[in-house]
Amino acid sequence: MEYNINKGIGKSVEFKGLKAQYLFIFAAGLLAVFIVFVVMYMAGVDQWVCIGFGVIAASVLVWLTFNLNAKYGEHGLMKLMAVKQHPRYLINRKTPHRLFHRKRKEVAHA
Repeated sequence: MEYNINKGIGKSVEFKGLKAQYLFIFAAGLLAVFIVFVVMYMAGVDQWVCIGFGVIAASVLVWLTFNLNAKYGEHGLMKLMAVKQHPRYLINRKTPHRLFHRKRKEVAHA
């Protein structure tokens, strides 16, 4: 089988509908679920508990990743993070007269 990763020059990476950062979130999430599964199994947790955790965690990850991709789009998560960095409102404690009054240039005396 052959899978197309890029759709063209200058376009972002897309695979099975996942675009840009969602693809990396998806891959990193699946890797993390696998590592937790292996650690649980090596620690002696029951086999069926490990399998149940792996299936449920991977299913939630797939659903969440595709849901975020559909909701926010290619650059939506970056825009969402940028909005959280901005203040909600600016406080200006100057009186209206001082807002519109020009400041005089100070002359340097030698």
